[in-house]
Amino acid sequence: MIYKFQSKADSDLFMNVGPAERILSIIGKSAGPQGIIEPSEMPAAIAALEAAVEAEEQARNAAMESAAADGQVVSAAQPIGLKQRAWPFIQMLKRCQQADTPVVWGV
Repeated sequence: MIYKFQSKADSDLFMNVGPAERILSIIGKSAGPQGIIEPSEMPAAIAALEAAVEAEEQARNAAMESAAADGQVVSAAQPIGLKQRAWPFIQMLKRCQQADTPVVWGV
């Protein structure tokens, strides 16, 4: 399944089910075939996503430091994480909040 997030204030955003449901969970929304994020909910959603991104980045950095301290070879390659997955969604929320327009999916 692919989620299609829509708003009159921004272009459509398509997201695979795994990343979409993770993002919806972080912002306190139930994953499902239909939903809405009202403009009044957007500041909290943006803050929750930004905090989750920061927590993931800190955990990744701590794991890399720990591995380096144990003498393990640490790869410079960065896996695709929440930061890359959530950025377009955060941008959409910011534009929609500014335009006072909801984000919907499944309609």
